[in-house]
Amino acid sequence: MSIVVGYLPTPAGRAALRAGLDEAKLRSSKLVIVQAPAPKQRFGRPAEQASPAASAEDQELLAESGIEHELVSVHPDSDPADAILDACERVTAELLVIGTRKRTPVGKLIMAPTTQRILLEASCPVLCVKAGYTVDD
Repeated sequence: MSIVVGYLPTPAGRAALRAGLDEAKLRSSKLVIVQAPAPKQRFGRPAEQASPAASAEDQELLAESGIEHELVSVHPDSDPADAILDACERVTAELLVIGTRKRTPVGKLIMAPTTQRILLEASCPVLCVKAGYTVDD
């Protein structure tokens, strides 16, 4: 069985990756990371900043973990929710991990359709992690 992580190189995405690694270690599972493209600017507001260097740091974290993993890139024109849900079905995921961040009430209505769709349509349990997740050693 596998654990799927919905990943963006953002604080919430990094939190999801760390939580996914923790769960994969606990369950002795493979990790499938579905990497969506960086968020686009929408409705005249800047997208959450995604640092290309963070992606390299996260790949180093993966390499150091020793966890078997697969990286799946999402085409920029594809729906990230579709890609994440498809990956869950393809690998018969035992868990899906996604990151989230605080949003205003209007932001929740307009900007969170991917998260809402994943929560409602996933065929496995979903662990939703807040940005800033860390491991207690």
